[in-house]
Amino acid sequence: MVRARSEERRGEIVRAAVEVIAERGYRGASLATVAERVGLTQQGLLHYFPTKEALLVAVLEERDRWDTGGGSRSAADTWRLDLLDSLVEYNAMRPGIVQTFSALLGESVTDGHPAREFFTERYAQVRSEMAAVLRAEFGDRLPSGLTPEQVAPLLTAVMDGLQYQWLLAPESVDMPAAFRSFLTLLRGPDGTRG
Repeated sequence: MVRARSEERRGEIVRAAVEVIAERGYRGASLATVAERVGLTQQGLLHYFPTKEALLVAVLEERDRWDTGGGSRSAADTWRLDLLDSLVEYNAMRPGIVQTFSALLGESVTDGHPAREFFTERYAQVRSEMAAVLRAEFGDRLPSGLTPEQVAPLLTAVMDGLQYQWLLAPESVDMPAAFRSFLTLLRGPDGTRG
């Protein structure tokens, strides 16, 4: 019962953090503001999340659950290339979450960063999921002759790299259109899917 209440409280804090990030951006999201939203002191919030980075990682984990519908289906059942296109469009409507993801990702490459393990595990999972999506779409070979496993890191890099470019110059980078152009490259000159 106590554990269930603690998990419920953690969920409230994460949802409040998402709201604050959406309103104020990554840098403007303070622990004090999040704590106030859920009726805690900052010290009380630290009982649930010992650092701002720990809270932000929980926000990103929640974002990943939302993006995949929170289910336990396989990636090929959850995602298709056209749904990835929709996800890129959706991300263009939530710059605060994209900014949080991108800022933490950049910082996580340093040794000892609290988000490093999250991103290391996440990228291994995402590459595997993207290979499954590509295999479902194209079979064992894409029109280029490459395997889904060879292209999965490239697909992941394009999605995340476009986010950085869009955050830096949203008026110059149409993230959804650029991603659709990449999908055209994957499908080949005649638009075949395998």
